[in-house]
Amino acid sequence: MTVFGGFEMPLWYRGISEEHMAVRNRAGLFDVTHMGRLEIVGKDASKFLDFILPSDLSKIQNGREFYSTICTENAGIVDDTMTFRFDEHRYIMVGNAVNREKDFQWLKKNSGGFEVEVNDFSDKIAMFALQGPRAQTVLQKSCSSPLSQLKRFAHSSASIAGVDCIVSRTGYTGEDGFEIMIPNCSLDDPSKAERVWQTILSDGEAEGLIPCGLGARDTLRLEAGYSLFGQDIDESTNPFEADLGRLISFDKVDYVGRGSLLLAKEQVRRIRTGLVMKNEGIPRSGCEVVKSDAPVGRVTSGTFSPILRKGVAMAYISTEFSEQGTELMVSIRGRLHEAKITKFPLYDPSAYGLKRVKA
Repeated sequence: MTVFGGFEMPLWYRGISEEHMAVRNRAGLFDVTHMGRLEIVGKDASKFLDFILPSDLSKIQNGREFYSTICTENAGIVDDTMTFRFDEHRYIMVGNAVNREKDFQWLKKNSGGFEVEVNDFSDKIAMFALQGPRAQTVLQKSCSSPLSQLKRFAHSSASIAGVDCIVSRTGYTGEDGFEIMIPNCSLDDPSKAERVWQTILSDGEAEGLIPCGLGARDTLRLEAGYSLFGQDIDESTNPFEADLGRLISFDKVDYVGRGSLLLAKEQVRRIRTGLVMKNEGIPRSGCEVVKSDAPVGRVTSGTFSPILRKGVAMAYISTEFSEQGTELMVSIRGRLHEAKITKFPLYDPSAYGLKRVKA
């Protein structure tokens, strides 16, 4: 167990590698109740989010959700978030656990002039993530809605084990899966969440489902190329160097940080990319990346990949050395180890992940 985001969380149940491989090959269940959840409601809810977020929201329909970043006036990343649209006047924004209070205060601070209300109801709603190629089979056993009709980045109301829930086809592992929000379920009375958790685990036993902790969540997201706030992105990084430029729209003319983002796009000096070690060595956050004895970057996240059976990393590399396939060296405990820049995801997408080729 460890303390993370103010919650006591399991690092692992059976072991990080076993849980990692369960998600890649079968299914895993994560408790992600520690994540922040903000409700944005009111006449100007859509208009307000269009001002706060740099993404193009004009095509987001009811029942869909979208990934974006909250940026400062200087183009720094306040947080990366997933936002659920229920209708023009109601949204739920899910942010990182470490930013729960910061995100709430940021939205409140910037809500002046808008007819909108921002509510932090993080402690009144539980949240689980069921991930893996067998996730749909497992969840359908207790879910009232036909999950085969739920598209990627879509959500709907559903009953799971007789409990009213919000189910979305999203995740943080690179695999197919679902995130389940359980409203009206407080920290003081988690009985509804317990019922859903135990039912899913029981229904998934025959499919090889196991509970998973923070350790596997981290190794899975790193293999898939998903950033972790506070480690890979923060207010000192902008979306373009974080390889999140696809989220930024310059068709919009009025939103927080637009001018600075426009400049940042033209001044990218480093880029977030993947690294795979050629032989030995497990890179860790802070390890220096070297080319011809000169530093060209730094690792922000590193681990052992249970899929590749070798060390992998996420790093910021000078743009001139960031081309895929470029061979570099990583300094680990005073020794240089060979590595190669590799496009995310780091696993074979035909064998694992959302685009796997089904037999």
